[in-house]
Amino acid sequence: MFAGHFGVAAAVKSKAPKLPLWSLLVSTQLLDIFYILFDLAGLEYMEPIGEGGYASMMIYAFYTHSLVGALILSLLFGFISFKLWDKKSGVIIGAVIFSHWVLDLIVHRPDIAILPGNVGDFPLLGLGLWQSVPASILVEFLLITIGSILYFQYAIKSSGPKHKVKGIVAGCVMTVFLFLSLGIDVFL
Repeated sequence: MFAGHFGVAAAVKSKAPKLPLWSLLVSTQLLDIFYILFDLAGLEYMEPIGEGGYASMMIYAFYTHSLVGALILSLLFGFISFKLWDKKSGVIIGAVIFSHWVLDLIVHRPDIAILPGNVGDFPLLGLGLWQSVPASILVEFLLITIGSILYFQYAIKSSGPKHKVKGIVAGCVMTVFLFLSLGIDVFL
């Protein structure tokens, strides 16, 4: 779902032009960035299902991707963004970070904890869209298509009439990036 998360960043950039694009791209992946650190520390891990590949993983990210863990990261980095930029930017960054959890809830099999470390051993969450590879690819495709269209419109509009070519190039670069990320998601 990397591509779908990036699609959210592109769409949000079109509505929040003051925020740097890098901050939105990083925000959509922040839970996964922290997952890598927790994986390296031996606290979280993935297991392939069957032969592995796209959508064929059980992800045991009981800290970074737990509901409470995602809320904590969203609030913490939303607050940092508020201090760096302003209140609106902090709210947007926090919401973009939490959007990762919402999208993961939709696609993951039941492997998402409610509390960090799965304290309380509550039932794991996940609606399991990944069980249908075509449906999950379609959802990602729609997210990056919407993100591409909104970003493209924003890039052209914000570049002004004298620099329209610059806006078109920026829109094309974002579109290629998003669709390339979907290709990497699906085929690697």
